[in-house]
Amino acid sequence: MSAKSQMNTRNRNERFVYQDDEEIEKPFNWAQLRRLFQYMKPYARQLMPVIAMMIIGTLTRLANPLLMYFAIDNVLDPEQGSGSSGQLIALAAGMLALYTVQWLSNTYRIKYTNIIGQKVIYDLRHHLFQHIQKLSFRFYDKRPAGSVLVRVTNDVNALQDLFTNGVVNLLMDCIQLFGIVIILLALNVKLGLAVMLTVPLMFLVSSSLRKRIRFAWQAVRMKQSRINAHLNESIQGMKVTQAYVQEKDNMGFFDHMNTDNIKSWNKASALNQSFGPIIEVTAAIGTCILFWYGTSLIQDKAITVGLLVAFANYIGNFWDPINRLGQMYSQLLIAMASSERIFEFIDEEPTVAEADDAKKLPAIRGDVKFENLVFEYEKDRPALKNVSIDVKAGQSIALVGHTGSGKSTIINLLCRFYDPVQGRVLIDGIDIRDVTIESLRSQVGIVLQDTFIFSGSIRDNIRYGRLEATNDEIVKAAQAVHAHDFIMNLPDGYDTQVEERGNVLSMGQRQLLSFARALLADPKILILDEATASIDTETELKIQEALKTLLKDRTSFMIAHRLSTIRHADEIIVLDHGVIVEQGNHAELVKKQGVYNGLIEAQFKFV
Repeated sequence: MSAKSQMNTRNRNERFVYQDDEEIEKPFNWAQLRRLFQYMKPYARQLMPVIAMMIIGTLTRLANPLLMYFAIDNVLDPEQGSGSSGQLIALAAGMLALYTVQWLSNTYRIKYTNIIGQKVIYDLRHHLFQHIQKLSFRFYDKRPAGSVLVRVTNDVNALQDLFTNGVVNLLMDCIQLFGIVIILLALNVKLGLAVMLTVPLMFLVSSSLRKRIRFAWQAVRMKQSRINAHLNESIQGMKVTQAYVQEKDNMGFFDHMNTDNIKSWNKASALNQSFGPIIEVTAAIGTCILFWYGTSLIQDKAITVGLLVAFANYIGNFWDPINRLGQMYSQLLIAMASSERIFEFIDEEPTVAEADDAKKLPAIRGDVKFENLVFEYEKDRPALKNVSIDVKAGQSIALVGHTGSGKSTIINLLCRFYDPVQGRVLIDGIDIRDVTIESLRSQVGIVLQDTFIFSGSIRDNIRYGRLEATNDEIVKAAQAVHAHDFIMNLPDGYDTQVEERGNVLSMGQRQLLSFARALLADPKILILDEATASIDTETELKIQEALKTLLKDRTSFMIAHRLSTIRHADEIIVLDHGVIVEQGNHAELVKKQGVYNGLIEAQFKFV
């Protein structure tokens, strides 16, 4: 890679360091882990039989070495044994029965822990997606879609092992370990303590790895989030990438991020796998102690061969749960890294929130009043400065001005996508902060310049404005905005399937569908934000005629750079750097020979 490409990669990499991707350097948070397990509460009753089967399976596993101990010392040993072949068969049958019960209980446990675990994951993902839909525009202003996507998919998926197996297995391994320790000490205290001497050593060595492993998995999640953010941006901007022949540079940047991700994953995986060798070495040392000390006890007649064999079996079963607990801890670290990122979103409060006593907005007439509005997207950089507008029901208001003058900000405040820093917005004399957001937005229709078409049929996209609308109402809405003719020329008419963003349709056709969608909703307040910018002149003339009828008895706000489209508005408001500089109808503003007239003359120069 050239020096210039490396510099570009560094610059772009810095651009992908988002606030939500910063490493979270907190201690292991047990309170957060308990919070995560709260999602299992609704399934507590379903877990009871699973836990019962787990206990039965663990007890049968603990009982088998005792039967072997009894068989060796009392049936097979020619010196001590006095049993018959019938006793041996009975003991063998007993062991077979225990293994069968163990197998059946484990089968039941594994099946239903997976079912319950998937339900918990479903609930968590549902809760997360439900919450992020409530978050305000400010939240999305500073986060790319890919970064949000990775929380709902990758981070939630990372918790699957914890919920499907981890929790029940943790309980099972703890019971098994506790049972083995009690049995070993009951069989022979000295030998039991001797073989467990290595356990504190193992925990001492492994504890030094815990923090490193946790931060390593956090780094993996962070880099995966950046990759998802970049992929989303790259796919959305693929036409621009190809138009400017930047595929090679984009690929180099992706390779750089992908390589970082692999390195982080390998580091975390290597640290994670280091638990296994530590436990294996500790188990080997413990086994050596068992046979060295156990043999000397047999020679001293302190224990029997059967007891030593039972000890060997229990020791084998002792290190397996220790190993799984080590893996479980690593699983918990991965879960903590993901849950921290998930709960960061869940704990995010909407900046635009409903009041506790918010009431439903009644059916409105359409009077709108903006009182002394002050708003800023960034602190100390006001986008609106003390703006006041009084609009009567049924009036059409045009907002014009240079880019960044505050036109769209006024609309955003009316729809309550943001709340003003100062001032208030009233509809029919009611402060919109005192009503529910749903009841407000359901009576305000908006058509944007950047029309979003969902995957599905043409009919479904129009019906998105009012889901209960009939087919006749959909057709009438399409006819009103002159979309019906082009729809009927499509292969399947209104049932024609379109892909995400409607790429099979022209820009103008997508805009017409958005008109039909908004008009079907039949709002009392209609907002057109550069809504005719992508429509050819012939279609625009038809829409202008349709709008004269459709906007009747509706309050409308129109944002337009093409000033020819708003000359018939009842009131034209000219903004400049967040301040109203002129106000009046087309004829009045032209006569003033001010800012508005200058905008018209500037446009005619380029016609």
